[in-house]
Amino acid sequence: MSTLVDRAPARQVSMRPYLATTTRILRQLRNDHRTVAMILVVPALLMTLLYFIYKDTPKAPNQTTTLFDRVGISMLGILPFIVMFLITAIAMQRERTSGTLERLLTTPLSKLDLLGGYGTAFSSAAAAQAVTACLVSFGLLGLNAAGNPGWVVLIAVVDAVLGVSLGLLASAFARTEFQAVQFMPVVVAPQIFLCGLLVPRNQLPGWLEAISNVMPLSYAVDALQQVSVYAEPTAVMWRDLAVVAGFAVVALCLGAATLRRRTA
Repeated sequence: MSTLVDRAPARQVSMRPYLATTTRILRQLRNDHRTVAMILVVPALLMTLLYFIYKDTPKAPNQTTTLFDRVGISMLGILPFIVMFLITAIAMQRERTSGTLERLLTTPLSKLDLLGGYGTAFSSAAAAQAVTACLVSFGLLGLNAAGNPGWVVLIAVVDAVLGVSLGLLASAFARTEFQAVQFMPVVVAPQIFLCGLLVPRNQLPGWLEAISNVMPLSYAVDALQQVSVYAEPTAVMWRDLAVVAGFAVVALCLGAATLRRRTA
């Protein structure tokens, strides 16, 4: 009995560095109003812009949904991914260049605790972003999907978390904030081109389809398309969602493995 009692405080103590890191990042985000606006407002504004672009576009004769419905539901996964990748990569690189990360790594704080704290804080912001964008799209802009909008929110959140994880990983290979931004055309742009937004993936040349099959954003868009077509969650949707979540976990672990004790 005494052994069990002694172990409980140890577990609580081991969680303190992780919780402290999470709280610190959330507090910094709260005080950075421009970043908060970019996280919460920009995706909703872009969805609104997309609505007005496609508002007067007529339906194709063999289509039951509008072009805004087909493109918009995919963008609900793509926009959070882009925004969270950019913000996370820049914020993490700022921690490196300011010396904060190097000081933290000299403490007993483990790499997984450190990246776990960053990941949790930014993932919380990502969840708020996805919920806001989906509320605006479904509630104000009239976006339609056969499935429950709640599944769209879930997929958008997981996709935003993927952006956080890849942003943390990309920051490990950048020396400056500008270099962190330069990873966008390398990491993000090819996934947007090949995810099925522009051309259905099964219509791509074989070698491009093979590349798209190893890109996580492809599975996020596929999962969203499943929700747009089917009223109930499908096995394909769950499989695609699991793939996206798996990529996020792997990226976070790789980010922990590439953390350097010295930033210079």
